[in-house]
Amino acid sequence: MPPRLPALPRLLNRKLYKAGQTRGADDDEIFQNRVLRNSTVLIPYVCWNTCRNPPEGQQAYENGYIVLLSPADYFGRPAAAAELAAQGLILGTNAVVFYETRAQWLAHNPDALHWNPAASRLNPLGGQYVARISANTAEGGAKINRSFTTTAKKGAGVRVYEYANTETINKTKLQLEALVWLCTDADAVITQRGTSAAGVKLRKNTILANARDQGLLDMARLLEARIVNRRGITTCPLCLEEISAEGFFGKMDQAEGRAVLDLTVTQLNLFHIQELRVGVFNHRPYNVGWGHHHCNVVVKDWGIQKTLEWMETVLNRNRLLAAE
Repeated sequence: MPPRLPALPRLLNRKLYKAGQTRGADDDEIFQNRVLRNSTVLIPYVCWNTCRNPPEGQQAYENGYIVLLSPADYFGRPAAAAELAAQGLILGTNAVVFYETRAQWLAHNPDALHWNPAASRLNPLGGQYVARISANTAEGGAKINRSFTTTAKKGAGVRVYEYANTETINKTKLQLEALVWLCTDADAVITQRGTSAAGVKLRKNTILANARDQGLLDMARLLEARIVNRRGITTCPLCLEEISAEGFFGKMDQAEGRAVLDLTVTQLNLFHIQELRVGVFNHRPYNVGWGHHHCNVVVKDWGIQKTLEWMETVLNRNRLLAAE
């Protein structure tokens, strides 16, 4: 049995764990807040043909899926139930009607239809609908949140484009830790935070060896993806600056007079090289790295190439690029 590895500093260990989780969602959203990416997948019906199949090589979504039908999808066609069944979709089994506006609710009130709110994330769902309708003073209506609102079952599932199965989560986590150890100052920084020099050496060598054995340290692929530079050192995928391991622990600088005491945002965060978007599953090895918080904010959901083109346009307009 292999020896137990020395623990990473708590903040870094937490950051690696959170890389396997989805983004946040508030109580009024249909999505679960900060759960593992292998949770039940929510697929809007308009995306069903694109997203009905899980990532290549996988037989099924690990914890199933729920298809979200708009009221127009379900009530807008006389033969909707038959059309859906032909696609393997059955209301209350693996699909629900999702109410998002008060007009939808008033036009097709589920109470009048004697429908039940869905109660399970797994097939069968135990109900025909879910509702997330905000309060509106002008319309004289209170907020309507039905289904998946209890503490134990808050949110129906995760965004389909954030999905990854357990194996993929574990591989991306391993690759991300290997990238930490490829920072030139990683040994010193982690030693300063309480891990012994011997412990650092053992964990670093083990993680890098495991990553190599699992095909996760192909330096040519990492370089092409902008995750490391030609020296094999971890870089920010947007600005290409070499990353210091201090950034995993250092909090963001705050403007004078606007400081927040409980700020939790660190200088370095998970960075997807190709952006997360519907139709592809981009939380995967060789598409994850570490990047500066500000670079991540700039890229948003655009992706690196589109962001670089926009930045070039801005610099040209400001006459900050030398003429060729």
